[in-house]
Order: sequence, then structure tokens, then C-alpha cells
Amino acid sequence: MSGHHKENFITKYIFSMDHKMIAKQFLLTGMFMAIVGMLMSAIFRVQLANPGESSWLYSLLPSGWTNADTGALDPDKYLALVTMHGTILVFWVLTAALSGTFANFLIPLQIGARDMASGFINMLSYWFFFLATVILMYSVFYDDPETANIVEGPASGGWTIYPPLSALKDAIPGSGGGMTLWLLSITIFIVGSLLGGLNYIVTVLNLRTVGMSMKRLPLTVWGLLITAILGVLSFPVLLSCGLLLLFDRSFGTSFYLSDIIINGVALDYEGGSPILFEHLFWFLGHPEVYIILLPALSIVSEVISVNSRKPIFGYKAMVGALFVIAFLSFIVWGHHMFMTGMSPFLGSVFTFTTLLIAIPSAIKVFNYLATLWRANIRFTPAMLFAIGTVSAFITGGLTGIILGDSALDINVHDTYFVVGHFHIVMGLSAIYGMFAGVYHWFPKMYGRMMNKNLGYLHFWGTFICAYGVFFPMHFLGLAGLPRRYYSNEAFTMFEGLSDINSIITFFALAGAAVQALFLLNFFYSVFKGPRATQNPWKSNTLEWTTPVEPIHGNWPGDLPVVHRWAYDYSKPGSEEDFILQTEPLKEGEKEH
Repeated sequence: MSGHHKENFITKYIFSMDHKMIAKQFLLTGMFMAIVGMLMSAIFRVQLANPGESSWLYSLLPSGWTNADTGALDPDKYLALVTMHGTILVFWVLTAALSGTFANFLIPLQIGARDMASGFINMLSYWFFFLATVILMYSVFYDDPETANIVEGPASGGWTIYPPLSALKDAIPGSGGGMTLWLLSITIFIVGSLLGGLNYIVTVLNLRTVGMSMKRLPLTVWGLLITAILGVLSFPVLLSCGLLLLFDRSFGTSFYLSDIIINGVALDYEGGSPILFEHLFWFLGHPEVYIILLPALSIVSEVISVNSRKPIFGYKAMVGALFVIAFLSFIVWGHHMFMTGMSPFLGSVFTFTTLLIAIPSAIKVFNYLATLWRANIRFTPAMLFAIGTVSAFITGGLTGIILGDSALDINVHDTYFVVGHFHIVMGLSAIYGMFAGVYHWFPKMYGRMMNKNLGYLHFWGTFICAYGVFFPMHFLGLAGLPRRYYSNEAFTMFEGLSDINSIITFFALAGAAVQALFLLNFFYSVFKGPRATQNPWKSNTLEWTTPVEPIHGNWPGDLPVVHRWAYDYSKPGSEEDFILQTEPLKEGEKEH
């Protein structure tokens, strides 16, 4: 748009209101946090493989985190690393970075809009996220010399921050100021998420271009829209949960506390229940799984269809499955709480709803496989990661059947079986989907191409190492090994499992090293990669009709007019194996 005011460095790159730049800000911030979270996991995996020994990796930690005599990692700081790793990966990387990057980048481009409904609110959503990031990172190094050691350090009660460890400032190291900073950062994080989610919803509903009916929306937009609705409905519950926890910590209330004794002294808390916290937390916690998964699965829908050169199989069923998953995600939270003493009848209800959610999930998997069946597949790095997403979703989903059954879950609850399950079904699926999206839309983001061979190495290294880490964890869990323990040698019955822990740590460190290939490929290609053409993947969606060099307003002239759905690939009678959505229907041609 030629009439747009001239931008300076500050308004273009820092306080930008352009959805494309805000998407890059989310992506780069998320990449930084992913590196931090990955390094934390590498450090505590070294401790588990070599308990009580020193390592050069510990030199990356703040002073006081290791034993001055032996150089071993401090047990309390081990818990802090586990807590912060989970927090960073679940909320900062898989929630904010994934949705923030692709919702911001793709929604206006794929619906034919100039920008988001509110550029200012969009900018605020990122800066709230950035402020939350700064506070969370500060909490890692938090140290108050005026207080006793018992309250120093970052939050250490696990990423789920169950009370009373999170509600009493002197419960354990990490229950003091670091825990307060954790709660402050998550509160600000939620504010940014709600601002972004409302913006995404309004944009999709109100700013679609001429001809872009809801039934012509790409599945990426459907997934991001439903994800935003999930976030708007569930994050306020986590916010209220955190505020009540702050009241218990700071104002003497007893929402989550009752009959607490510390060092032989009974505290003046009566009538509260930590089970209330679990209900509130997991009411967000399970929709959160799909807030993470649905954007990745929707990215996969687009990437698989484009690189199969086939229409996505069962478009309406895919959209319907998204709605059913979203609805059911609100009535399954109790399967996280089978060990809290809930009545067997209530447990059976949550078992039923949990197993029910496998049906729409299976529909999506079937449709992916049907799209791939007898397709003319192009094995780009994005396509490999998309297929890897489907693989992880199936593998992790199968173990979820065990954890969703109240009778079976009791045997493996809080063991490494749970860790292996949710890292595969939620972590790997979402991370693979995120990589697929970056490789696929990188030419549109930066106008250059990433190196394909480095992409192949990155995929296979990541794929092999990820299964090398998380698949053996299921066997540790079946053997009864509890998660979050500083050392597995505390019990003689687990001594025989040390070799498996060493194998897991080897693959974890190798997998972390492989990510250097992606970082090298990404940043080199941003500046030195080959120039991209306007539509390098020969895709149908509207973003590939915009100029290679991004401009404010996305399209230089009038907005595009849509005449067909997004998946007319290899259509009989067409000269090419793709037809842009802007291509009018020919005489006698029927729309899908």
C-alpha cells in the first residue's frame, strides 16, 4: 500500500504492528526459549546417567547450583531444572511460539486480509509474552541474600506447581521468591495469550476476503481458529487458579491449604484442598494439550496435501474432528487425577470420555494416511516432519489408552511411562509440526530457501534420537521407576535400570546436538539462502499470491477474490497439478 507511512527501525522491527513481523518475533523468542529448555534437559539427563558426579555442562549453571566439594548438581536445583524445563517447553515454546508464529503469519495471508483485526492488540500480545519471558528467565537466577537458603532459587515444585509446595513460601527451596516470579510471569503470559486469541478469532470471522467462505478455509486456519477459542475459554481458569494460589501465599487464605505441619509446627490453615487446585489446573491442562496439538496437526494437513499433490482426504471430516476434539477436551481433565481418591464411578466417566476422544483423533490419522495413499509424494524436509508428526501422534496416542484407563493408570501413574507418553504425543508431535511449518513457509517468511540436505539430516537425526530418548522411558515406567527423582539409585530395586538411563541420556545429548544443524540452516538461509520464487511448492492457498518481498498490507493492489477451496491438486482436466484459489471455475467445472 503506497500510502502507508514510512517506518523506522523501531516501528518496523521492534514495536511492529505488521502481523508478519510479529510472527517472526514469536518464532525467534520461541527458538531462544527452546534452546534454554533443551539445555536444561541435557543437564538433568547427565545427572540421571551419572548421579552425584560433576560434568562440564554444570559450568553453564549459576553459582551455587553445584556442590562446592564434589562438583555434583545440587538436588534442589535438579528439581528447579525439571520445573523450568517443563514450564518453558509447554507454555513458552509449544503454546506461545507455535500458535503465535503461525496464527500471526498465516491467518491474514490465508484468508486474504491486509492484517489482523487490531495491529495494536497484536503487538501488545507479543510484548506481554516477551515481558513474561524476561520475568521467567530472571526467576532462574533469583537469589535473595536477605532470606534463608530455604526460599532461594527458581520454582521447584514441578511445572504443574501443586500446593502445598507452591503455596507455602518455606516449604522447599524454590517455594519463595522464585515461585512468586513464576506465578507473575504465567499471569502476564495468560494476558498476552488472551489478547492474541481474541484477535485471531475476530480476524477469521470478520476479515475474510470476497469468496472466502468458511468451507473454503484452509485447514491451517480452521485449526488455529479452534485453538484460539480453546485458549480463550480455558486460560482464564488457569489465571483464577494462579490468583487463588497467590492469595494463599501472600494473604493468609486457605483455598488450597489445610492441616499443614512443618518441622513439627501446625500452621493456621484450615478448610482448603489441594485437590481443588488440581481440578482448576487440569481444566486448563487438557485443553492445553490440544492448544498445542491442533496448530501442529493443521500445519501437517496443509503440508501433506501440498506435497502429496492430492486433495486432503475428508475435508469436512477433518473440520468436524477438530470441533469434536475441542469439545471433548473440556470433559476429560479428571484422567490426570485418578490417584486423588475420586470415586470409581467418576473415574469410569473420565475413562469413557478420554477413550471417546480417540475417535476424532483416529479420523484425522486415517485421513492423513488416506491422503498419502498412492500419492505422488515429494519428500521435502517439511513433508518428512509432517509424516513424523503423524508417527508420533499414533505412537503416543496408543500409550494414552493405558493412561486413560483408571484401572491401568494406577500402576504407572507418576512414573517414566507418563513422561514417555506425553513427550511423544504432545512434545514430539507439536515440535515436528512446528519444524514442518518453518521449513514449508520459510520462503514466504524470509524470501529465501533453506538447505534441503541439512533439512534431511536434521529430520533423521531428530527422529532417531527422539525415539531413542522417549521410547525406553515406557519400560522404565513399567518397572515402577518414579519421575523427577534426583537419583534412581535411592532404591536398590532400580539399580539394574541405570544402563537404560545412560542410553536415554546419550540420545538426549545427541538429539540436542542435532538441533545445531537446524539453527545453522535457519540463520544462514535468512541471509545467504537462494532467493525463493513466488510459489516454490506450487501451492493453492492465498499466501503464495503475495510478492516474494513482503509489503505492508500483503497485496499491492486489490485483495484477491477466492473462487474455490484450497485443495484442488491434480484435478482431472487441469493443465497443472495445482490450481490457485484465485483461479475462477471454468465453464462446466464443479467445485469440490
